[in-house]
Amino acid sequence: MSVDVPPRGLVLVVEDEPAIADLVRLYLARDGFGVHVERDGTAGLAAARRLRPVVCVLDIALPGLAGTEVCRQLREAGDWTPVIFLTARDDEVDRVVGLELGADDYVTKPFSPRELVARVRALLRRAAGPPGGDDRPRIVGAVSLDPTRRTVLADGVPVHLTSTEFDLLAHLMARPGRVFTREELLAAVWGYAAHSGTRTVDVHVAQVRAKLGGAGVIRTHRGVGYSADA
Repeated sequence: MSVDVPPRGLVLVVEDEPAIADLVRLYLARDGFGVHVERDGTAGLAAARRLRPVVCVLDIALPGLAGTEVCRQLREAGDWTPVIFLTARDDEVDRVVGLELGADDYVTKPFSPRELVARVRALLRRAAGPPGGDDRPRIVGAVSLDPTRRTVLADGVPVHLTSTEFDLLAHLMARPGRVFTREELLAAVWGYAAHSGTRTVDVHVAQVRAKLGGAGVIRTHRGVGYSADA
């Protein structure tokens, strides 16, 4: 007997509010995703390790383990599955902490389920690479980036980036020396407008710099934005 495989892959949703979990499940399923729901962080972490979803949607305020702790443990174990955080708080400190732990995106309740689905699709699109796009390896200074394999080397050493961190670095390295504003980077990498907050860009840049270490190639242009330079 054949087994139906969701055309877009499996999304893990860890959310303790049944109404929200059911709504997210409904909209993701309508878009062709398989959906597995857990109600607490401990079960969510186990499911992420067992099921290997294409994206994890994690509420931050979960029973058991907080969503931020689930993300931290996944990243420490070398699991770079894209993560989107859900939270009832529109608190910049909360948001920054989540991104620093390796999340790819952040949605504040109340949110549009259609927007959440669009964010999931955008993450997977970026991970797959743009159809017909420039897939040539890019080298800036001591950093080399392969868009096809989605790998990064700094001084010849592999660097592990989240999906969004990789896309940010790839976008900057595609045009070395070109200064991109934060608004341009939000639109190109995250796929949404500046009202979502340019602080998101700053946090991801800081994370990429930390991971590249002494081979860092991202330059800050105060009051303007960022560029990749040797």
